[in-house]
Amino acid sequence: MKQLITLWQFSRPHTIIGSFCSITTLYLLSLQGQSLTAHIGLYGLTLLAALGCNVFIVGLNQWVDVELDKINKPYLPLAAGTLQKRTALVIIYTALAIALIAAALTGWRLLALIGVITIIGVLYSVPPVQLKKHHVPAAICISLVRGLLVNIGMLWHFTQLMYGPEAALPIATWPLTIFITAFSIAIAWFKDLPDTTGDAAFHIKTFPILYNKAVALRSGAAMVLAAYVYTLVWAWQHSVFLLVAHALLAALFVWHLFTVTVSDQTSIKKFYLRFWIFFFAEYMVFAVWAMS
Repeated sequence: MKQLITLWQFSRPHTIIGSFCSITTLYLLSLQGQSLTAHIGLYGLTLLAALGCNVFIVGLNQWVDVELDKINKPYLPLAAGTLQKRTALVIIYTALAIALIAAALTGWRLLALIGVITIIGVLYSVPPVQLKKHHVPAAICISLVRGLLVNIGMLWHFTQLMYGPEAALPIATWPLTIFITAFSIAIAWFKDLPDTTGDAAFHIKTFPILYNKAVALRSGAAMVLAAYVYTLVWAWQHSVFLLVAHALLAALFVWHLFTVTVSDQTSIKKFYLRFWIFFFAEYMVFAVWAMS
C-alpha cells in the first residue's frame, strides 16, 4: 500500500485526473449519440496511452528536478527520498512503453500524437533545451499539449476510427479547445506562483519572477475570464445547459480569485490546487452535455 501511495504521488494526481477527464469527455463527444460502450476497447487503449504518457512526462520532470523540488516541492517522492532515482527511472520508462504500445494497438494516429507529446515533454524538462526555464516557451508547451494536441488530436483520432476518413469533428471541438488552451496558459503561469524561491535559486525565468506574483495572477485570471466569456457566447447559441453551467463556473472562479492572498504562500498553493477543479469541471460539463 505504501508503494502504491508513493507511485500515486509520483504521478502527480491532479494531472492524472485531468487526463482521465479529458480523454473520457472527448470519447463521449465523439460518440455523438452512440451507446457508451460502442467503442469501449478504443476508449480503454486511448486512456491507457494518455495516462502512460502523463506519468512519463511528470515523472521525467521530477527526475530532472530533484534538487529544485527539495526547495519548491519537498513532499514529492524523489525530493523527500521515499523513491529512489533508479526506481523512478524504471517507472518512467515503463510508463512510456505502456503508452507507446497502447497507442500502436489503436493505429498510427494515436501513436504519432503520443510521440509528439512525448517529444515536447522531453524538450520541456531535459537540459540543454529545457524549455520550462523560460516562461513563454513553457506556456506554449503546456497550452499546445493540453489545449490543441489533446483536444483536436484525440477527437480526430476517435472520429476517424469510429466513422472513417470523411468524418467531421464534433461541434464542441473548437469551444472546448479554445477554452482549455486559454486555461492551460493560465496553468503555466499559476503553477509557478508557489515556486518562486526555488526557481529564483536555479535561475528559472518564470512569469512571477520576471514580473511579480500579482501580475502573473491578474494575467492568468484575465485569460480564464476571457475563455469563460467566449464559451458563454458560444453556449448562448447552442445549449442552455452549457450557458448556465459556465455562468456558474465563471462566478465561482471570480469568487475563488478573492480568496487568494499573493503574499501568503499557503494561500497561493491552495489557490493553484483548487484552480485545477475548474479544469476538471470544464470537461465534466461537456461530458454531461454529450450524454444528454
